[in-house]
Amino acid sequence: MTWLTDPMAWWVDPFRDAFMMRALVASLLAVVATSMVGIWVVLRGMTFLGDALAHAVLPGIAVAYVGGFSPTLGALVAALIMVGLINTVRSHSPLPEDTTIGVLFVGFLAFAVVLMSTESGAYVGDLNRFLFGSVLGVDNRDLIREAVVAFIAIAAVIVGYRALLVSTFDPTQAQLLGLRPKLTHGILLVIVAVSVVASFEAVGSMLVFGFLTAPPAAAALLVKRVPVMMFVAVVIGSLSVVVGLLISFHAHTAPSATMALCAVIAFVIAIVVRAAGSTIRRPATV
Repeated sequence: MTWLTDPMAWWVDPFRDAFMMRALVASLLAVVATSMVGIWVVLRGMTFLGDALAHAVLPGIAVAYVGGFSPTLGALVAALIMVGLINTVRSHSPLPEDTTIGVLFVGFLAFAVVLMSTESGAYVGDLNRFLFGSVLGVDNRDLIREAVVAFIAIAAVIVGYRALLVSTFDPTQAQLLGLRPKLTHGILLVIVAVSVVASFEAVGSMLVFGFLTAPPAAAALLVKRVPVMMFVAVVIGSLSVVVGLLISFHAHTAPSATMALCAVIAFVIAIVVRAAGSTIRRPATV
């Protein structure tokens, strides 16, 4: 109960450590980037795509380590290839989009595991390091990269807000207004891919999916207007980061997993709050 009896020691002192402070800033930047695009992922029913992109970076990282170049560049190339393949197959296949995403998702993940199991990929390291990240090991270059991507995500959402809004809820109307919904969808996929790549080293390629969906989904349950959803998603994600990091510090648990778990708990709380609100508002029957 020290979080109540000695709040300074529980809530503030851990962030006096430079590693914890960098982890906090990196995670908050990841939340901003993923929440800005995550709202559109949730509203468009693209959560499976977000999961696929979060895993699509793995073969790029593996190839980068084997080839001796930047894993961030490898992750970005792999994510963009995934986006390109999804759009290409979607345009030329009668199958549902989720079928295409599922097949490509398995293929990319399997390719990453195969690469890491070969002799040339033996020194790449443990797959868990890429899945769950190393948030306590981020440096200033990681923070600068995340800050740039967070700015790009915010700018893209602000500039393309009208096109995103109309094409999300009425693609036909967007087409009639000349807003080019297919191009908007493609640009959104690229921004999602870039946000995922920028965040994977901090929270891991698997757990970035939690930040991409859980806070935006919770916000969508609590409020109706899209701009307010974005703000609430960032607030929920930020609280999940702060509480998750503190629990991890005091309980010696995995930081990224603890933060992701807090985000999921926030989503469950949002479901309960929404259900309670619906029950209160429901008129009594005699």
